[in-house]
Amino acid sequence: MDSYLKHYINGAWVDSIGGRRHEVISPSTEEPCTEIALGTKADVDAAVAAAKEAAKSWSQSTREERLDLMGRIVQEYKKRVPDLARSMAMEMGAPVSFASTAQVGAGIGGFLGTMEALKGFEFSEQMGAAKVVYEPIGVVGMITPWNWPLNQIALKVAPALAAGDTMVLKPSEECPGNAAIFAEILDAAGVPPGVFNLVQGDGPGVGTEISRHPDIDMVSFTGSTRAGIMVAKNAADTVKRVHQELGGKSPNLVLPDADFATHLPAVAMGPLINSGQSCISPTRVLVPREREAEAAQFYTAMYAGTQVGDPLQEGSHIGPVVNKAQYDKIRGLIQSAIDEGAKLETGGVDLPANVNRGYYIQPTVFSGVTPDMKIAQEETFGPVATIMAYDSLEQGIEIANDTAYGLSAAITGDPAKAADVAPRLKAGMVAINNWGPSPGAPFGGYKQSGNGREGGLYGLKDFMEVKAISGLPA
Repeated sequence: MDSYLKHYINGAWVDSIGGRRHEVISPSTEEPCTEIALGTKADVDAAVAAAKEAAKSWSQSTREERLDLMGRIVQEYKKRVPDLARSMAMEMGAPVSFASTAQVGAGIGGFLGTMEALKGFEFSEQMGAAKVVYEPIGVVGMITPWNWPLNQIALKVAPALAAGDTMVLKPSEECPGNAAIFAEILDAAGVPPGVFNLVQGDGPGVGTEISRHPDIDMVSFTGSTRAGIMVAKNAADTVKRVHQELGGKSPNLVLPDADFATHLPAVAMGPLINSGQSCISPTRVLVPREREAEAAQFYTAMYAGTQVGDPLQEGSHIGPVVNKAQYDKIRGLIQSAIDEGAKLETGGVDLPANVNRGYYIQPTVFSGVTPDMKIAQEETFGPVATIMAYDSLEQGIEIANDTAYGLSAAITGDPAKAADVAPRLKAGMVAINNWGPSPGAPFGGYKQSGNGREGGLYGLKDFMEVKAISGLPA
């Protein structure tokens, strides 16, 4: 069993002040694989005090010093790829082949994209009679999820370092090992004491204390909309900035004359990648009614042919979902679709035939789904695609926008025709004939999918304050 019973505070690994031991259950074996100490208010107070003190000097660091530090972090990060991949495979079920490439690579990409933005960033500009300057916001509290753990850590830590902020990170207790290794990477890269602090813990404990701490100037949260609302409420009394990347229910709007063979494969893969555990997964497949059967056949062939298996084995298979709670939720949504009259094309609630334990979900496809069904409205977060028919493109756009979420959307079809549709979709990101984010572009959503942006230039700006100075000498 991996053991990470200490927190990283002020440049050192320290015992928790009153924390309790917590075991992480592997989703592939249903047995403990990692132990951590769940932090306390006292741990958060110590980390925040260290960050507040370190901010006095780090906020005055130069662009060159910040770039040099992030460059060293990237080099140390690359040395730990096998360790990071193994940890994620055990704790959240991402197969090692996928974890060592996409999962680990996303974290590196977050740093490289921020470094590129920082190189050309204008920290001051003249606006009429005023000089507008960008300054560090101060101490940032970071609360990150388990599904793309390194990506979300990097998209917060990198812009905070680039902006001159200091930070306290609470990773998910469902997948904490990679964050501990990440702290070791930053330590090896020579991050000054107190600039980066890691406190392991759960949401009700450490997450709440970070959100309401009077000496934290900003909270950056990625997770469910339900939890994001609690973070915002806890932060309200101290009027700190709250930056949220929350849930999604992304549509894949298939245009009437789309060439399935050419345009659909990349988008259709979306709900399978990472076992469907992506907030931008294009699970709602909206197709012309006359092509619903054709779309169902296309998805069914792809999903029925997708293998499920042990995440510690190399290969192109998908792994389990992260824990029993998610497993039960996904199976409940699958059963609700069956009960409400959707047609199960492939998959279902049973374990895949090749496994006898673990939180594995069969790749599942439904057709005949209608907007009022539970599975059409709630975020599934599993390898499930739901095919919904529309009678006109106008109706398709209306269905695409008809959820509480607005994180991302995909359009399948002729790019020239998709360009006319993209502005009408209420989402922070629209991908044509793809579903993933564009490197360096702003990542974030509309409506209950959150506020603020991560990645590249826009992510850097969101970790800074803006000051207007007037009356300066000419």
